[in-house]
Amino acid sequence: MSMLVHVLNIGLPFAYLATLAAYGIAFSHGHSIARRLSNPLLVATLVLHALYLLERTLAFQHPPITSIFEILSLVAFAIAVSYAAIEYQTGITTTGGFIIALAFLFQTISSLTIQDLEQVPAILRSNLLGVHVTSAMLGLSAFAISFVYGALYLVLYHHLKAAKFGLLYDRLPNLEELEKMTTVAIVTGFLLLTVAIAVGLVWLSKALENASYADPKLVGTIIIWLLYGVGLLARTTLGWHGRKLMLLSVTGFLFSLLSLTVVNVFFSGFHKFY
Repeated sequence: MSMLVHVLNIGLPFAYLATLAAYGIAFSHGHSIARRLSNPLLVATLVLHALYLLERTLAFQHPPITSIFEILSLVAFAIAVSYAAIEYQTGITTTGGFIIALAFLFQTISSLTIQDLEQVPAILRSNLLGVHVTSAMLGLSAFAISFVYGALYLVLYHHLKAAKFGLLYDRLPNLEELEKMTTVAIVTGFLLLTVAIAVGLVWLSKALENASYADPKLVGTIIIWLLYGVGLLARTTLGWHGRKLMLLSVTGFLFSLLSLTVVNVFFSGFHKFY
């Protein structure tokens, strides 16, 4: 491992922790300095994380997808990038702590447990495969964010019905804004998953001669893509809004999580972690 990769691997959890602290203090105390620092800290952390992934790829001559621990770092980066895009589009920062906490958790686990594999199967050295996995992780991370926003929407909705007004009511965006952020997350995830599926099919035709397109993970991913696609279509044509859209975000992510874990481990063929 190069010195830079080693330093970044150690430093990234601390960078995410500092970012999380800024968002958390801004949310719980409304501190103006923490609020101003949160986004610059997020951008700086993303730059460091992107540099880490690039340096790791160059140092070991393969995309960082050869083990669950490399995947965890990629997922952490994907969650943070997806959130940054949503924050940029909506201008809302008060939900950052809920999302960055996930990125901090995944990166910390990765940094503590990652192993450096010099010898990996040739099939995993494909840059095209790297694009496929990165797009898939970004898409699934956007769906994870939509799940968090959808859950916050439902919690706030029930609090309002019960006339409970506390910190969540004071700090969270209103229901309309949470719905907007959920929609942005779903659309972002859907577009990225579309890219992942398209690139994956191109890679599959070149890398594996006897690969079955009936692979359970591939079929499951198509079903998830259709679920979100139909939901977005229903939003446009049938006027799906509010709780219906939030339930889609929760249900869709649970299916995604099932595909990433149970289907991937017990049923999939060429999608298993190496």
